[in-house]
Amino acid sequence: MKRILILAGAMLMLSACGNKEKGFDATGIFEATETTVSAEQTGTLLSFDVEEGNEVEAGVQVGLIDTTQLWLKLQQLDATKAVYESQKPDTQKQIAATRQQLQKAMQEQQRYRELVADGAAPSKMLDDATNQVKVLQRQLEAQLSTYNTQLSTLNSQQVATDVQVRQLRDQLQKCHILTPVGGTVLEKYAERGEFVATGKPLFKIADTRQMFMRAYVTSAQLQDIKLGQAVTVFADYGDGQRHTYEGTITWISSRSEFTPKTILTDDERADLVYAIKVAVKNDGFIKIGMYGEVKLGVEK
Repeated sequence: MKRILILAGAMLMLSACGNKEKGFDATGIFEATETTVSAEQTGTLLSFDVEEGNEVEAGVQVGLIDTTQLWLKLQQLDATKAVYESQKPDTQKQIAATRQQLQKAMQEQQRYRELVADGAAPSKMLDDATNQVKVLQRQLEAQLSTYNTQLSTLNSQQVATDVQVRQLRDQLQKCHILTPVGGTVLEKYAERGEFVATGKPLFKIADTRQMFMRAYVTSAQLQDIKLGQAVTVFADYGDGQRHTYEGTITWISSRSEFTPKTILTDDERADLVYAIKVAVKNDGFIKIGMYGEVKLGVEK
């Protein structure tokens, strides 16, 4: 009788284990937003303080490309601007003599007009004085036009030089290698002293403080999830050890795909699944590529 009870108890335990639900609804791999930083200028890397595994903040300078040639071109343009400035005519001084002659001619014209009116001078003298005024007026207009054209040309050349100066300053700024985001340096592609060309990758960085899990759900599960939904995420360390995190669904694929061979789903017979992304705040234990699990709900 005792043996029968033991056997019945064992069968009950096996039955309970077989009916026990899984502690997750989908599995996936942890990812991070990765950014590859490339050289924006050509030259020698004078400094490059980057090592794989380093934690860096956003906007920090980690390297410098040689700026000598750009700096010399900038000095040359500054000198060119000074030359253009010195060539600008002082219009008022240039036309001062003509203005004075015109003023005197207009006075003579008025004097002859009064003399002719009194009959003290012939009208030809007034005609000559009037003609002289007109000649000087046209001469003044021609001088003003010439000086304004010259000034306009020099101003245009100076504006073009200013644009070149701004371009060089922008290029100088791009010689300073800055981290675009804060995170962890994943890979390093160059070393100090190397000659790099524009576009050459220098290092790769990832924001590991805000991680994502890419998981896959079946169409049956799809009706139970939505953007912004809170879920429970487990980081699996193997041997039954795992950490629990709060996650939020930030992306749901609008297109189905065949089940990846490395991914398990709640319905293993399903051929088509939908990818989702779950955002998780990393406490330092989650690593890129680590296996994890998602429970569609928040554990109390």
